[in-house]
Amino acid sequence: MFSYVEPLYRPPSEADSMIFQVTIGCSFNKCSFCDMYRSKEYVERTWEEIEPEINYAAKHFSDTRRVFLADGDALNLSTERLLQIVNHCYTSFPQLERVSCYAMPKNLLQKSEDELRSLQASGLTLFYIGIETGSNKLLKKVTKGATSRGIIDGCLKAKCAGINLSCMIILGLGGKTYTEEHIRETAQVVNRISPDYLGALTLYLETGVKEEFLTKFGEPFIPLDDPDLLDELERLIQQINSRTPIIFRTNHASNAYLLKGTLPAEKDKLLNIIADLKSHPELSRPKVLRSF
Repeated sequence: MFSYVEPLYRPPSEADSMIFQVTIGCSFNKCSFCDMYRSKEYVERTWEEIEPEINYAAKHFSDTRRVFLADGDALNLSTERLLQIVNHCYTSFPQLERVSCYAMPKNLLQKSEDELRSLQASGLTLFYIGIETGSNKLLKKVTKGATSRGIIDGCLKAKCAGINLSCMIILGLGGKTYTEEHIRETAQVVNRISPDYLGALTLYLETGVKEEFLTKFGEPFIPLDDPDLLDELERLIQQINSRTPIIFRTNHASNAYLLKGTLPAEKDKLLNIIADLKSHPELSRPKVLRSF
């Protein structure tokens, strides 16, 4: 008894989670690198629509341990509605351990710290946040709708409220022209935030927004090839020196290389793996298997 409005997306780590689509689409929906929700109008589903789905899932999947609230903008809901949803999830699933959702920087800035604390206390304990890049120039070129300062402030506000953060950056987002600036300033933002988890994706332009991306970029865009992407990955890892451990992954389907480790403790191990990969380019994932 689910009425998903496709397409439906979730982070790789939520593969086994129960998904409730509490909003449809994305309220911003202007990022030039993302076509995930371009086919949808943003809608906030009513409690009368959401409650029966939770009740149905509780009856048929009572052993649910994790819940992910879709679509891309669940945190845009009022705090009152989110508390209603999260509390009902924990009441309905006796073994529930975690509720999570995507969060945009503007969502975090719009919520007060008290609101975020109340959501954390209710059991909404993990936000997935797209940093994409720490470069303000690139954030503007890709119409992210955020600045590096806003990303940092929003993330630190959530951390102060006790919420875990899983952040994402996009390799290749600046092309060859801005590769140095992209990685340098992204590492600075990551070090300032020190998220619990960090995932690297790869820019994938073979989508419905390719022409929009190239137009908004405002100058010729020279994409990175696999060796360039590996160089970016290497420089990113070299420059991450967070105060607290970060669980790092490149397990997104868009990536050519799959790495995992904890930074900064396993930095040398990851850099050694990258050095080996540079000597064996045939170990990259075939492009036909990659997607965004």
